[in-house]
Amino acid sequence: MSRLGAYLRLMRPANIITAIADIMMGFAASGMLLSRPFWEINLTGETLEPLGWLVLSTIGLYGGGVVFNDVFDAELDRVERPERPIPSGKATVGGATAVGALLLAGGVLAAWQVSLLSAALALAVALLALLYDWKGKHHNLLGPVNMGSCRGGNLLLGMSAVPAAVEELWFIALIPILYIAAITMISRGEVHGGNIAALRGAVLMYALVLGGIISLSLLPQFTFRYSLPFLLLFAFFIFPPLLRAMPTKEPKLIIKAVKAGILALIVMNASMAAGFAGWQYGLLVLLLLPVSTYIARKFAVT
Repeated sequence: MSRLGAYLRLMRPANIITAIADIMMGFAASGMLLSRPFWEINLTGETLEPLGWLVLSTIGLYGGGVVFNDVFDAELDRVERPERPIPSGKATVGGATAVGALLLAGGVLAAWQVSLLSAALALAVALLALLYDWKGKHHNLLGPVNMGSCRGGNLLLGMSAVPAAVEELWFIALIPILYIAAITMISRGEVHGGNIAALRGAVLMYALVLGGIISLSLLPQFTFRYSLPFLLLFAFFIFPPLLRAMPTKEPKLIIKAVKAGILALIVMNASMAAGFAGWQYGLLVLLLLPVSTYIARKFAVT
């Protein structure tokens, strides 16, 4: 692993693709693509520019957040994960801190190009990520909620392309908050094995996420029949790995369940995006999955 490769690994590039899916989902919910199929929209700079800036923003925010996760965990990783870039010596704490800070600052500045609200949301996501890296992940209850809030804020960031949409549809952010909280609960068993109560709780939370997406059909701008195929695929992604891990609680199976849950974020976003902007747009979001899966073969997602 080269030095550049080590810093890229710290950023978890496969996971960054899932963050882009959050932005695309929020962009669809904002109404930017609501009136017509997305390929019929006049794709001027006025339409595409805010999406581009918000995608750049989430790359910086997510990349910076996970880099700081390894910075704060450097000493622990020397014992539990010596193969990670910092304990292996391929990256330094100082270098990782500088890279993480630049990424977070770049994420906020990119969002500022869209609106002041976008910048405020980006700053909130950055601060929530740092809070999780520093203290949040050590709390059994607040940690999962803290991590989930980062994803919820990221979805709102995509929605901020139309600021009024954030005020109207803010509650949609509760879905990724709940989902990421579930994954965070599962991930705590990666090293020493899972807690059966936590794994059962994650199953319940997954079910509530599915129910939350189905409930979006109550919105006049959401078409459930477009969402349904993606939603079934989402369920297929998340439940089997978790159910296989529950009887044994083995770390290897827990890692597989976490990896499946992270990659399935794209499918979850596709299911909601399809309901707001048509199955074609949902398919476009879903196409991020093979990209993320391919990158995940080269770089760890946990």
